[in-house]
Amino acid sequence: MASAATMVRPTKRPAIRRLSSMTATRADMSTGPIVVVPPKHMEAPSNAHETAVAIEMAKHHLDHFSSGTSTPVSPVATTVTGSYAYAFDIDGVLIRGGEPIPEAIEAMKMLNGENDYGVKVPYIFLTNGGGKTEEERCLQLSQQLEVEVSPGQFICGHTPMREMAKKYGTVLVVGGEGEKCRLVAEGYGFRDVVTPGDIIKDNKDTTPFRKLTAEEDKHSRSRNFGEVEIEAIFVFADSRDWAGDQQIILDLLMSKNGRLGTRSESFQEGPPLFFSHNDVVWSASHDLTRIGMGALRASLEAMYKAVTGKELTTTAFGKPQLETFEFANRLLRQWRKETHAINSAPDTVYFVGDTPESDIRGTNEYNDSKVSDNEWYSILVCSGVYEKGSTPRFTPKATADNVLEAVKHGMKREFTKMLPRKTGASVIHEE
Repeated sequence: MASAATMVRPTKRPAIRRLSSMTATRADMSTGPIVVVPPKHMEAPSNAHETAVAIEMAKHHLDHFSSGTSTPVSPVATTVTGSYAYAFDIDGVLIRGGEPIPEAIEAMKMLNGENDYGVKVPYIFLTNGGGKTEEERCLQLSQQLEVEVSPGQFICGHTPMREMAKKYGTVLVVGGEGEKCRLVAEGYGFRDVVTPGDIIKDNKDTTPFRKLTAEEDKHSRSRNFGEVEIEAIFVFADSRDWAGDQQIILDLLMSKNGRLGTRSESFQEGPPLFFSHNDVVWSASHDLTRIGMGALRASLEAMYKAVTGKELTTTAFGKPQLETFEFANRLLRQWRKETHAINSAPDTVYFVGDTPESDIRGTNEYNDSKVSDNEWYSILVCSGVYEKGSTPRFTPKATADNVLEAVKHGMKREFTKMLPRKTGASVIHEE
């Protein structure tokens, strides 16, 4: 019989708050666990409620127990299948130019039980988009798709960076609008967060062609950077000022121990540089793709070599990096354990994306890596970066015109696994 000192008691589930997607504020969302709800579903939970709550609780437990695999919790009753799940990119799959792709709303309804199979299917969102907290992303997507969602369902490119907060003290955070990335980093637990605006405020000659606006100056923090050592650089979101941000990053990379105003003779004493993703292009409201963070990374590496003659080593998170997919699998494993008492991720995870170089490549490489013993199945849609009829650089397991057809394909594939033979003709081309 186990002694009282070694007994492990199930974790008590904290109460979950339901917030309106139209009235919730940053302060409301600062303490979880929460679910964001369209006004029409505030009086009674919708079909999406169960998945949103269960994954939010799983994420809450992962955040509070570092092991990520053995948190004891009280099992809950569920009507959601545990055998498979979906993971979605957002831009170009569900949303384009800030507006929902027409089939996305129907796809969410299908996953939440409005289908011929009488099943609900869990889902999460993996996006390389950054510069906002998972809570803000959740609020925005709930408004766009008119569906109940929780912050726990979101994994942004910079989400895994939260695990580095204890490793570094003073850090430079680059990208995004205004102070948002600083707030994201501080929310992750980074203790001393610096922005390019802080550095320009201390020395306006740092960037000869960029001057702070009155609003930027108001929010930038005053300090003497001659006495500060910056231990790491994190690009959380797309830069709004390539010239200024690259100048500051290069100054630090070539510095002695991250102290601005110094130069290392070896050019190898500067802080490490991390990017939240490596997408060179992405799908926006413009008819053609727009350049993204991966282009900034390539530019910095080229400039560093031109100035120093040395290769620059950088690290990227997000897709296609395996760490991002492993983070997602850990979340789904925790969810399945809490809802189905099975300590493994769903047998199959269908990843739906629009970018072969990140979505499809990352899914395929994670599936082939055997890091986890479940299947990650890639589906490429033609509603974003990928152009229908062209040959993708990385081959998906299946292609679909849009996210609704992708969901139908996966659900039919799972249904036919339980039958002695397939029935009907698929509308999807499977490689």
